[in-house]
Amino acid sequence: MKKTNNKMQLLLLSVVLLGTTACTGDFADINRNPNEVTDEQLQANNYKIGTNLKTLQGLVVPTEEHRFQFVESIVGCPYAGYNGKTVDTWQATFENYNPSADWRKVPFVDMISDTYPAYRAIINGTEDVVAQALAKLFRIAIMQRVTDSYGPIPYTQVMASKTESLEVAYDTQEEVYTAMFTELDDVIASLQDNLSLPSDAFGRYDGVYSGNISQWLKFANSLKLRMAMRLTEVKPDLAKSKAAEAIAAGVITTNADNAMMHTSDNRTTLIYNDWGDHRIGADIINYMNGYNDPRREKMFTTVTLVENGQEIQGYAGIRIGINVTSKAQAVSSYSNMRVTGTDPYLWMNAAEATFLRAEYELRWGSAETAGTLYEQAVTLSFEERGADNVKGYLSDATSTPAAYKDPLNKHSMASPQSSITVAWNAAADFETNLERIITQKWIAIFPLGTEAWTEHRRTGYPRLLPAVVDNSGGAVNVALGARRLPYPVEEYTENPTNLQAAVSALNGESVNGAGDTQGTRVWWDRKNLN
Repeated sequence: MKKTNNKMQLLLLSVVLLGTTACTGDFADINRNPNEVTDEQLQANNYKIGTNLKTLQGLVVPTEEHRFQFVESIVGCPYAGYNGKTVDTWQATFENYNPSADWRKVPFVDMISDTYPAYRAIINGTEDVVAQALAKLFRIAIMQRVTDSYGPIPYTQVMASKTESLEVAYDTQEEVYTAMFTELDDVIASLQDNLSLPSDAFGRYDGVYSGNISQWLKFANSLKLRMAMRLTEVKPDLAKSKAAEAIAAGVITTNADNAMMHTSDNRTTLIYNDWGDHRIGADIINYMNGYNDPRREKMFTTVTLVENGQEIQGYAGIRIGINVTSKAQAVSSYSNMRVTGTDPYLWMNAAEATFLRAEYELRWGSAETAGTLYEQAVTLSFEERGADNVKGYLSDATSTPAAYKDPLNKHSMASPQSSITVAWNAAADFETNLERIITQKWIAIFPLGTEAWTEHRRTGYPRLLPAVVDNSGGAVNVALGARRLPYPVEEYTENPTNLQAAVSALNGESVNGAGDTQGTRVWWDRKNLN
């Protein structure tokens, strides 16, 4: 890969010293005398590239409140058991498997169409290899979430097109993953070649690592590990080899390297604190209540509950897919997510990367090593949340998830979803320990709804309650939940030929090809869950 040379670094440093914006720039001829470039030109070029990098960062986990709500709060989080709707006027919803046409648009059309102008501007607007590597890394991080939600998507042909049009042919999901692995390896090589680049070079426009290339390299390897483990059921040999490469190259292992997008104002406070459109899901509350998990007070608010005729403060979740009759009642009856305007947006934490390594060892190494990594991962999560007594938690071999008790006495369940315990047991069978790993990872990566839903589909864990109201007309097996999202109406009207080919490709690589429905399983979704 092309390496940014010392002259380039000196030029970048001169930008900082001159007081211009500190970002990698559009320097076509890196050997020219920097005195031939005016300060104004450097500032304009750096600003253009820097702002486009920032735009892409804001799309990995959307920072704009409406986009976050549609992608995470309305789709990923309910399907992951993280939160449920409280709005009593919402009738056509993803939770009930009958999303309206306008709701179907945002996770696909908006995410793709908002990504590529910024991406093109960097790829076509600069020869700086670090800026290009980061742009490619962000596109992969964005589009992996899109393809995992839909299956086939437009990917390789978007940039191959000579126009700005997004009305191009789709790739199968296998083709998307193949292309992403190739691109990610190029990104990793470029970052590795430029580890000496000062963080000031583009730190002003980096809301995650402030320009630290070493940390970006760890994230890139961790993303590769996440992608590799996605393929355990469809291409286990490839999953093993790619995961081994990522682990050997160095992934996130400490909370100091967590990938978290920092903004001046976390806009999810509007969604949860001001609008009150969602409350925490019964699923995650049931598990954490059963485990008496010390992280609850760091993650959720309490509500007034009645036990044995006495009012107490406790944690209660809302069932997914209910018909809400009173928003005010729902808002006051169920726990909320704790979020403030200064909180960053989580992309990936050390706990997730360590749980992935634990699963790798469980599959292809030893149960003892898997257990050590499992305990490290839980410990990292407790550390990240600022919770106490991780040793007591990890030694608990008897507590199990609680059965659901609805504070409104409408949707209670007599039996819990699972009987999985916390303490590691190297003698347990593979599936039991896999469930243990995925369940604890699910708790640790909250509120990454899209990722949690995706891992639930891949592994079958954690075990979740079925949606209360199913309006899919039989397209979704409620015991298994939604397996993907339907393509938006806009693709049927504006890109019909390519869309129909995509649906055919979806059927061709699915184990239960049923067309463009939420019940069709995507390429990597192969585990027998019946």
